[in-house]
Amino acid sequence: MSQQGYVATPPYSQSQPGIGLSPPHYGHYGDPSHAASPPGMMKPAGPLGTTAPGVMLPPGPPPPGPHQFGQNGAHASGHPLQRFPGPPPVNSVAPSYAPYEPSTQSSYSSLVSTSSITQLGHQLSAMQVNSYGSGMAPPSQGPPGLLSAASFQSPPRPQQPSVLQPGSQVLPPPTTTLNGPGASPLSPPALRQDGPPGPASLNAQYQPPPLPGQTLGTGYPPQQAANYGPQVAGTQLSYPGGFPGEPAQMAGPPQPQKKLDLDSVPGPIQVIENDRATRGGQVYATNTRGQIPPLVTTDCVIQDQGNASPRYIRCTTYCFPCTSDMAKQAQIPLAAVIKPFATIPSNETPLYLVNHGENGPVRCNRCKAYMCPFMQFIEGGRRYQCGFCNCVNDVPPFYFQHLDHMGRRLDHYEKPELSLGSYEYVATLDYCRNNKPPNPPAFIFMIDVSYSNIKNGLVKLICEELKTMLENLPKEEQEETSAIRVGFITYNKVLHFFNVKSNLAQPQMMVVTDVGEVFVPLLDGFLVNCQESQSVIHNLLDQIPEMFADSNENETVFAPIIQAGMEALKAADCPGKLFIFHSSLPTAEAPGKLKNRDDKKLVNTDKEKILFQPQTNVYESLAKDCVAHGCSVTLFLFPSQYVDVASLGLVPQLTGGTLYKYNNFQMHLDSQQFLNDLRNDIEKKIGFDAIMRVRTSTGFRATDFFGGVFMNNTTDVEMAAIDCDKAVTVEFKHDDKLSEDSGALIQCAVLYTTIGGQRRLRIHNLGLNCSSQLADLYKSCETDALINFFAKSAFKAVLHQPLKVIREILVNQTAHMLACYRKNCASPSAASQLILPDSMKVLPVYMNCLLKNCVLLSRPEISTDERAYQRQLVLTMGVADSQLFFYPQLLPIHTLDVKSTMLPAAIRCSESRLSEEGIFLLANGLNMFLWLGVSSPPELIQGIFNVPSFAHINADMTVLPEVGSPYSQQLRMIMSVIQQKRPYSMKITLSSLALFCSLGAAQVYLH
Repeated sequence: MSQQGYVATPPYSQSQPGIGLSPPHYGHYGDPSHAASPPGMMKPAGPLGTTAPGVMLPPGPPPPGPHQFGQNGAHASGHPLQRFPGPPPVNSVAPSYAPYEPSTQSSYSSLVSTSSITQLGHQLSAMQVNSYGSGMAPPSQGPPGLLSAASFQSPPRPQQPSVLQPGSQVLPPPTTTLNGPGASPLSPPALRQDGPPGPASLNAQYQPPPLPGQTLGTGYPPQQAANYGPQVAGTQLSYPGGFPGEPAQMAGPPQPQKKLDLDSVPGPIQVIENDRATRGGQVYATNTRGQIPPLVTTDCVIQDQGNASPRYIRCTTYCFPCTSDMAKQAQIPLAAVIKPFATIPSNETPLYLVNHGENGPVRCNRCKAYMCPFMQFIEGGRRYQCGFCNCVNDVPPFYFQHLDHMGRRLDHYEKPELSLGSYEYVATLDYCRNNKPPNPPAFIFMIDVSYSNIKNGLVKLICEELKTMLENLPKEEQEETSAIRVGFITYNKVLHFFNVKSNLAQPQMMVVTDVGEVFVPLLDGFLVNCQESQSVIHNLLDQIPEMFADSNENETVFAPIIQAGMEALKAADCPGKLFIFHSSLPTAEAPGKLKNRDDKKLVNTDKEKILFQPQTNVYESLAKDCVAHGCSVTLFLFPSQYVDVASLGLVPQLTGGTLYKYNNFQMHLDSQQFLNDLRNDIEKKIGFDAIMRVRTSTGFRATDFFGGVFMNNTTDVEMAAIDCDKAVTVEFKHDDKLSEDSGALIQCAVLYTTIGGQRRLRIHNLGLNCSSQLADLYKSCETDALINFFAKSAFKAVLHQPLKVIREILVNQTAHMLACYRKNCASPSAASQLILPDSMKVLPVYMNCLLKNCVLLSRPEISTDERAYQRQLVLTMGVADSQLFFYPQLLPIHTLDVKSTMLPAAIRCSESRLSEEGIFLLANGLNMFLWLGVSSPPELIQGIFNVPSFAHINADMTVLPEVGSPYSQQLRMIMSVIQQKRPYSMKITLSSLALFCSLGAAQVYLH
C-alpha cells in the first residue's frame, strides 16, 4: 500500500485465512519515511511483522478489531487513496498534482481480495519470478572468456525431488549459486549468507519452480466473474496437481506431480512471431482512435492519417478507464512513452512543416492547445471548438475556410495540422529567447589530457578521428554546409582554451588555472566555422598529443570543465553541446571534487540507495544552469577503476545528453566501438534548447515524467537538447470522469531550435478510447510499454527506496493486475490455472527480466558504476530499446541458411536453450555475445573464424575477421541488421560459458 497510488480498502486489507503473508504494497515508490509504516499500512510478515511466514493461520475470519487493519491503525474510509509522493525532484519543485481526495465515505471497494492477490503471487512464483532457477549463476562483472572443452564434459547433477508436506513446513529451494545448498527461502535477511536479503513475505513469493514430487503454493479459488463486461478468454496455464491448503490436499499425503513444462508458459518469441506473421510488412494507418499498433519488434509501414505514429508515442493501454475508481481497481498504469524525434524510415513520409508567417500557429485561447485534427469547426467555419477543453474560439481571418456538407473544411487534406497526427510549425519571435532569432548551435570538444589518456593513445585517437568527423557535422537538408560552430578545450587540473581563428597560422593556447572561478579567456576565435578554420583546426589536433606527451599529471577536474563550456556558449549567445572525454575520478581541488565511496558493505542494506545518489549537489546545480542556457553535455567515460558514475552522469542525464562508458579501454579492442559511438552521436538528429508540454483533454492530466528531463514547474519539461534516441515516459491520472464518446486526447508539443538555428514547434497528437468495461482496458494493453514504465518508475525510486521494497511493489502490482483480470473478466476456471489476458501473456516473464536487472537485484560482483550506468540508460530509453534490453535477442547461428537473407528464427532467451553443438548470437542493445559450444561444427568455426578448431579461436577478439566465406558474410550481415536501429555500438564478445554475462548488462533468463 503506497501513497500516490491505489490501496485495498477494508475488508480486503485484513489478514485472510490460510495466508501467512501481509497485504501487498501497490503503486509507485517514494520517500522511505513513508515506507516504514504509513497510517493504514500493514507491516510485512516474517521478520518485519508479527506473522511467521509459511505458517497457516487458523481458519475463519479474525474477530473484528483494530488488528484487522494492521499494526498501525485502521484504514480510515476517508483516507485519500494515493501512492506515497516521492521525494522532491532534483529541482526541489513541488509535485505537479494534488493527490486524489475521495469522499469521506468511499463508494469504491476493491473486488480483488488480498488472499487472491497473494495466491496469484504464488502462481507467478512458480514461473520463477525473481529467482534464478536451478544451476543458474548471476551475471558476473567481467566479460567471459573461452573455457576449455573439459568444462563441458559432465552435465550438472540433477536436483533431488522434494515433497512439501501439509502444514507449516517450508520447502528449501534447489541449490543455486545464489542461495547455496538447502538455504531456506524464508530465512531472515541477517541469516542469509548468499543472495540478496529481503523481507520474508517477498521471498515467500519468490519460490523456485516445483520439482518432481513437490506441490505448488496456495491455489487460486474459483470465482464467478463479476459483471464488468463480456467474458474474455485469456491464456490459461494448467498447473498439475492441487494446492496445499485445500481440503483434498489436507486429507492425505500429497501426490507426486510433474514438473512445470516451461514451454506451456507463454513466451515472448511466440508472441513476437505471431505479430510479425499477422501485421509484418503491412501498412498501418492511424485513422482510428484507440487502435493497438503492431509490436515494436514488427516491421511495417506506418501511414499517418490523423494520429501520431507509434514510432513517436506508445501507450501502456490504448483504452483508458472512464473513472478513477476503475483505474484504481485494475492498477494498470496509464502512461505514454513519447519519443518526439524518433527516426523515420525512408519509406515513410517525413514531417510536414507549416509556416503561418508572422501570425504563428493557431491555438486555443483557453488551454493553448495547437490546431490539430481534434478541433471541430462550427458556424460555417467561422469558429471552432477545442477538442481538449471544449472552448469555442473564433477562427482568425487569415485561417478561415468554408465547410463542406459533412462539416469539414474544404482544405482539410491540404493542411497537415488538420489531417495528420504529427507535423511541425515554424515558430515566431514570441517563441524565442528575448524575442530574438536564435543563433546556430555550437559543439565544444573537451579532452582529458591526463597521464593515463596520453600513454594509452586515447588522446591521439580522438584527435585523429575528429579531423574526419568534423567534415560530417549535421546540417539542414537543403543546406550544403553545416551552420554548427566548433571549439576545443583540453584539461587535467587546469584548463587550456584554444584560439583557432581562420586568419591564424598556428592555434593559440590560453591557460586558466583558477578552476574555482572559471572564466572564458577569449571570445573571438574560440567558436569558429569548421570549413573556414579547417587548416588551423587540423594543426591543433596534430599538436595536442605532442603538446602533452611529457605530462605526468594524473589529477583531473570535472565540474569546472562543464562550467567553462556553458560560459562559452552563454557568451556566444547560442545553444550547444559539450563532448567530454574523461577517464578518472575528479580528485583535484576544485568545485565538484569527488572521493571514492564505492562501499560494498552498503550492498543489500537500506543505505544502498546512497550509491545511486550524487555525492555532492554541485552537479545538480550545474545541470540546472546548463539547461537554462541550452547547454547539453555528452560524456564519454574510459574508467579503469571507480569514477562515481552516479555523480558524473547526473549532468548528461538532466541536460538531454548521453553517457557512454568503456571499461578498461584498450586501443586494439575497444577503439572501433568508441569511434562508432562518437560518429553516431555527432551526426544524429537533434533539437536544442527544448521545452516540451503534454496537454490532455478534460478528465485526466499528465502528473509525472520520467527521462532525461529537468522541470522548473509542474508542466514544462525542459531539455537542453533532445535527440532521436531519447524518450520521455509520461504518467496520467484522472481528475474527472472520461466520456466513451469523446475519448482521451493527448497532444505533445516540443519547442526547439534546429541545427540550422531555426525555432520550431513539433506537434504529436494521439486519440485514445475510453470504456467503463474492464475487459476493454485489458484488451488494449501493450506489455512492452508497461515494462518501460515499470522500469523507469522503479529506477527512479532506487534513489529513495530500499531495493527489496521496490521489488516487492513490482511483484504485488503485477499480481494485482492479473488477479483483477481473473476476478472481473475471465470465465470461471479451475483454481490450478493461471489466467493471463491475451495482451499480457508475457508480462510475468518480462517482469521477471526487470527484477533480475543488476540495478534492482544487487550483487557484490557487479560494480556500483555499472549499476548507476544502466540505471541512467534505461531512464531515457524508448519502448523498442527497453524491450531488447530486458529481453535480449537470442539467435541460433548454426541453423543459418547461407542462401537466405532472412534472420534465423529467434529462440527463448534461456540457458536451457543453449547446446554444446551450436553457436548462438545474443544482443541486448548494449552488448553482443557470440556463444560457442565446444562441439560446434568445425566447418562453421572455419567459415567464421578461419581457424581449424574451437581451441584455436582468439577469445579476445571484438571484431569478427573478414573471412569471405558464406557463413562469415551471413553472420556479419545479421550483426549489421541488429545494430542498425540501436543507439549504442555493440562490441562483440566471445564466450563459451553456460551463461552470457558482461558487467551485468546481458542476462539469460530462466522462465
